[in-house]
This record gives sequence, structure tokens and C-alpha cells, in this order.
Amino acid sequence: MAEESPLDTFKQALTGASRAIAKDAEVEVAWSADVPGAAGNRFRVPLPDRDLPPEQVTEARGFADSFALKLRHHNAGLHATNAPPEPIARACYDAIEQVRYEALGANRFDGIKSNLVAATETRLSGDDILRAQDSSEVPLESALSLILRERLMGEAIPQRAQAGVGLVRGAIEGKIGQSFPDLFDALADQEGFQKLALDMLRELDLTRPTENPEDEASDDGDDDDGQNEDQPSDDQQEGEADPQSAEMAGEMAEGEGEGDADSDMSAEEEMQEGEPGEEGEASNAPARPNRPQTEIPDGLGYEFFTDRFDEEIEAPELCDAEELDRLRAYLDSQLTGLQGVVTRLANRLQRRLMAQQNRSWDFDQEEGVLDAARLSRVIVSPGTALTYKVERDIDFKDTVVTLLIDNSGSMRGRPISMAAISADILARTLERCGVKTEILGFTTRAWKGGQSREAWLADGKPQNPGRLNDLRHIIYKQADEPWRRARRNLGLMMREGLLKENIDGEALMWAHSRLIYRPEERRILMVISDGAPVDDSTLSVNSAGYLEAHLRGVIEWIENVSPVQLVAIGIGHDVTRYYRRAVTIMDVEQLGGTIMEQLAELFEDEKGKGRR
Repeated sequence: MAEESPLDTFKQALTGASRAIAKDAEVEVAWSADVPGAAGNRFRVPLPDRDLPPEQVTEARGFADSFALKLRHHNAGLHATNAPPEPIARACYDAIEQVRYEALGANRFDGIKSNLVAATETRLSGDDILRAQDSSEVPLESALSLILRERLMGEAIPQRAQAGVGLVRGAIEGKIGQSFPDLFDALADQEGFQKLALDMLRELDLTRPTENPEDEASDDGDDDDGQNEDQPSDDQQEGEADPQSAEMAGEMAEGEGEGDADSDMSAEEEMQEGEPGEEGEASNAPARPNRPQTEIPDGLGYEFFTDRFDEEIEAPELCDAEELDRLRAYLDSQLTGLQGVVTRLANRLQRRLMAQQNRSWDFDQEEGVLDAARLSRVIVSPGTALTYKVERDIDFKDTVVTLLIDNSGSMRGRPISMAAISADILARTLERCGVKTEILGFTTRAWKGGQSREAWLADGKPQNPGRLNDLRHIIYKQADEPWRRARRNLGLMMREGLLKENIDGEALMWAHSRLIYRPEERRILMVISDGAPVDDSTLSVNSAGYLEAHLRGVIEWIENVSPVQLVAIGIGHDVTRYYRRAVTIMDVEQLGGTIMEQLAELFEDEKGKGRR
């Protein structure tokens, strides 16, 4: 029997320690280079090198200790009961709870505390707080978590995050500084701690009572200039999907689909063969169609205070190449359990589209190409006339598809992962079928208004200012760009801090305006969203339903006047009340199949119209 290596000994020791901390003998620890995560009593932690570098060992221990403490001290049902619906409030709520159960271990054992410090350092590596230049760019959940760790665990704020925390520390501690002693006393009582956490979130104006919304809107307008730019609230939004906490962002079921891994990868490689070349990225700009239905009318009762700070940006400009590669690698890791299913769906869509593009023949014609298959008739009966066949083209219109993905905070976690994965597979599939694909995303640059709101405050708060936030429209893949060049960009959707608020009406107008100038005969716009448009800054100073009314007006115009075909997929939210052609899914795992099916139906409907 071979002697155990030090790495094997370490693995056994860490598994035993995790079981002891969690008080669960069934805990299993898996080792991976992927993002750490946990599902029930199955943990996935970073695998150290064989020579066990101390910093890698401490990092692995830190994640294992965190997952074990959560298993022991965290009640998921109780946590979900009073979770706030607003996305940024929910992210803070999750971060505060993580500090609570980690503090219970760190305050008792110095070893656990040092391990958790290493895990915190690792989590910070991709956090926007490291790059923040002003308070509106600071992820509030990250800053609040670090401040609470300092107060409740005695954990110093990492050097590289101190500047970001400093931008908002005064505002946070000025409002909730008196609550820290009460939180410390309630660490062992999850329910009591939860109530204090919700009180803190209300003090920070992240979640609010709904009894007097008009009074609250008035109060919001009186805020000090820039005081709460990084503290959003989404009272108007319905049915938000629960975003995952930071430590659960990479959670996937271990071993899912392992049996099909080889076949799935070969299927993916097969899809990549024979793809169009790299030329054509900088093609000539298409001529603008000379049709009255190409312009969305202005008379929809909608305005914006200023568009000076709006942003239309290519995905690579939002982060450096190294981080984009890391995010893409994380997205690829999410495909582990989905590769087989999604690839089979993509191949099915490809077969259906290619079948519509195949040519067919008219036989027994008097002229054309000699039908060699029927020469046997002439041999058997020499008096029989020769027969010919004529090739007939199937009318398959030149097509472009735009995928417009909601990048709001409520899409955080599994929904945005599935949207990115589905967009990736779809672009590859359609490219092989000769159908060009554009992938776009929409969100805002800041929570609760950003520079637009600051300009409004400086201008004396004029009444009914219209949209009051800075738009961020992201181009992940242009229609003429080969998939190979754009694939890395889709990883940006995994970036922490990217997802903020959603102003759907203007995003729809933007995607439509890009699509309408395309030279293709058929243009399809597919929207993937999980809720109604929400921007707290805009809704607090305009009439109720302001953003929703604009969205309805834009949709109605596109569906009734524009040549663009519009279809929507709602994730956990009924979008059929907005879109004529729409489908709602309750499980994000259905997203890939739903996208493929909806596109196939659109193509087949068009084919049917041609026959009629």
C-alpha cells in the first residue's frame, strides 16, 4: 500500500474538521480549481498545490470553515421568511447573515478567525469595491460586510479595500453605528439578529415600509446631495428572484452530468468546426431603411432629465482582460452540468433551421437536369421519354437575431448565469446556420440615480423630471462579430457589482434602433427579463407606473408598426401582460430550451406564411 502524501493527509484532516464544526458526520468536501461553493452538506473548496503552500492551505480552510459554520448556525427557512424584496437590500441582508454565522466561529477560535480572513481576501479579488472611485461605485453589501467584520469579529479591513470602504463608511456608521453593540449581543439568536439587520437596512434607506409611499417619495427627494447614491430601493418591483449570497455565487451540484462529459465536449467541438472565419467584423454600415415604421414615436409621455451620463459600452471596456478571462472561465465551469442538455437543444434547433434552408427538387419535368435515378425506365422501356428535374429554392429569409438580456440586480445568481450560458450556445448555433446574432445587456451605472440625480438636485429638484438615472447599455456581441471573438465578453455578466437597476423601455428602444438598420430581411428581438422596470430614483419623483407605461407604449408600437418580430421570456415573472408573444418560466434551468423553442417557432411560422 502506497504511503499517503501530505496532500491526502491534509484533505482527510480538513474533512474531519468540517464535520466537527458543522456537527454533521455526513459532510463531504470536494476539491476543485473552480469557484468555491456549497450545496447542503457538500462543500467545494480550492485545491492547494501538492507542496501545500501555507497561504493556499489557509484559504481552503477558510472556505471550509465558513460553509461548516453556515451548516451549523444558519436556518435557511428563517432567513428567507423576512428577506427584503429589493435586490440591493437582499444582497446586504445575505452579507450581514454571513458575518453573523462566521463571527460565531471566529470569536471562539483564533484559528478559524485567521482562516476566514484568508477566505475574505479571496472573495475580494473580483469585487468592484477595489476599483471604486466614488461612493456610487461602491457595492454597498461589500462595504457593509467589511465594516461589520471589523466591528463584530475584530477583523481588520484588507488594505486594498480600505479606500473603497472609506468612501461610504461615514454615511453607513452615521446611520447605524449605534446598532453594532446590539448586533454583537444577538449573534447566537438568528431571529433577533435578523430583526436588527432589517432595522439597519431601513435606516440605510434600502428597504422601507409601504404604508405611506407618497410621504417616502417626498422624503427621498429631500436627501442630501449624493448622500445615498449607493443605497438603492426597489419598492415598485414585483416577484424578485432571490439573489445568492457572495459565497454561494459559484454553487453547482458536484458530479452532475459527469457521465456525459466526454460526449458533451465532443458535441461542443463539433459545433465549433467549420464556423465562419474572422473576416467581416468591420463590415460596411447598412443603409438606413426608408420606411416610416423605423422610428419609435416620441409621443409616449416619457422624458429623461439628462442623457449626459448615459453609457453605451463594449463589454471589454468594463474590466481588464485578465479579469474577463477569469470570469469567462467561471462561466465555463457553470456549463459542467448543463453542457449535454443545452448542446442537444442547440443541435436540435440547428437541424430544424438547416432543414428549412435545404433545397428540394421538382421531378418529371420536360427540361432541366437529367434525372439519372429514373434512367432505368428508359432501359426497361426504350420508348419512354427521358425525364428531368429542376432544383427549387426554399424561401429562407436572411435573418438577424438580437438577444436583449436584463442585467438588473434581481437577475443575480443562477438566472444571469443561465442567460449568459444560453446566449453563448445560441450564438454558436445560429452562426453555423448562417443567422447573425447580437447580444446586448441593459442596466444602470449606479444605484438610486447616480450623476443624473446629482444634477437634478443641483438644479433645484424640478417637478416631474422624467428618468433620473444613468443608463448603461452593454454590447456583448455585435451582429457581424464572429462568436470566437466575442465569447470571452459574456463572462462579464458574472462580475459582482455589474447588475443594478433596469429601465426596460429605453433598452428596448436602443436594441430596436440597432436592429432596424440591419440589412437582413427578417429581424428578431428576444427579450429575457425577470420583472417590471424598476429604478427607485425615477419612480420616487414621477407618477406611479411611469416606467411601466413607457415600456407598454414601446412594446405596442414595435408589435403593431415595426417590421421587427418581438418575443419575450420572463423568468419567474409573468411578462405576458406586456408582450403579445411571450412565455414565462418558473425555473431558470428551462431557459436554454425555451429560447431554442421560441426561435424555432418564429422561423417555422414565417415558413408557414410563405407557403400560404
